Amino acid sequence: MHWPARLGPAGNAGGGPGNGTSLATRTVTRPKRPDLFRVLLLNDDYTPMEFVVHVIMRFFNRTEEEATRIMLHVHHHGVGECGVYTYEVAETKVTQVMAYARDNQHPLQCVMEKK
Repeated sequence: MHWPARLGPAGNAGGGPGNGTSLATRTVTRPKRPDLFRVLLLNDDYTPMEFVVHVIMRFFNRTEEEATRIMLHVHHHGVGECGVYTYEVAETKVTQVMAYARDNQHPLQCVMEKK
């Protein structure tokens, strides 16, 4: 059996190694997705529930219904997730919530953990 010759870029037979042409390979590198961090509120016996709802709405852009649901989860389970963000965003939110709680004389604690 006879196989037809491969045509190179100029229309001549060839196109493989050893005949003057070569195939270039390119490695496509995809950037690694950034690590994500959960921002969590911790329950305490002193911070008013209304303040916690306000914090969730203000710093995590949640509706009053969502904020109330999260606050109740924190109240009943001791901890609740407010959102998942990249490291820099999560760190900023934790800092903002902690400063706001301190400025309003509440012991509310906010932490972040890797997802």
